[in-house]
Amino acid sequence: MIKDLFFTEKDVQEHLRCVYGTLALGLIAATIGAWLHLFTDFLRTNFYISFGSILLMLMLLKTPHTAENERKRLGYFFGFCALSGISSGPLIEKALIVDPSTIFTAFLATAVIFGCFTLAALHAPSTKFLHLGGLISSGLLFVVITAFFSRSAFMNTACFWLAFVINCALVLYDTQLICEKRRRGDTDYVWHTVELFIDFVNLFNYILVLINDKKVGFWEF
Repeated sequence: MIKDLFFTEKDVQEHLRCVYGTLALGLIAATIGAWLHLFTDFLRTNFYISFGSILLMLMLLKTPHTAENERKRLGYFFGFCALSGISSGPLIEKALIVDPSTIFTAFLATAVIFGCFTLAALHAPSTKFLHLGGLISSGLLFVVITAFFSRSAFMNTACFWLAFVINCALVLYDTQLICEKRRRGDTDYVWHTVELFIDFVNLFNYILVLINDKKVGFWEF
């Protein structure tokens, strides 16, 4: 079993440079979106934000990955990131009321956790974490069903923690899946960035909720 195979594959390395570089720009776009929510009245209706996000995702999917369409697809991606930032605005706004420092703490914790799981995926055998796909799908289905029908505070808390663990597992899974897709000839770095962007933002939201609820004593049973 060959470890660190990633470091011998120049095509995969170059692809991931594009992915993570685009991810950094996407996070900046999301920050701008969150800022727009906090300091303006821009798009405060959840319906329009959700509709816009879905529309941009569909347009990105429908637009072929070619050199001619690259700027257009990047525009769709950055628009999606900005709307994601706007949708996180209410959560960030609430965090500012509780303790403004929690936002930086949550972002730093997210970056560390995301980075650690990314490195773990890259250093592991190339398909080790791809077997998590079935467990992740089953876990997400369980969380959705339980959260929908449960009226227990304990079960809601358990679902929260399970969803958090699943999101961490998704970082492992998506990172190795992107590498494997590139090995098979898939060079669509924009769509691959979308997958990791969603993982990062969800992880940030979970951590921010956790820190804020700790501050107000929500988890004290």
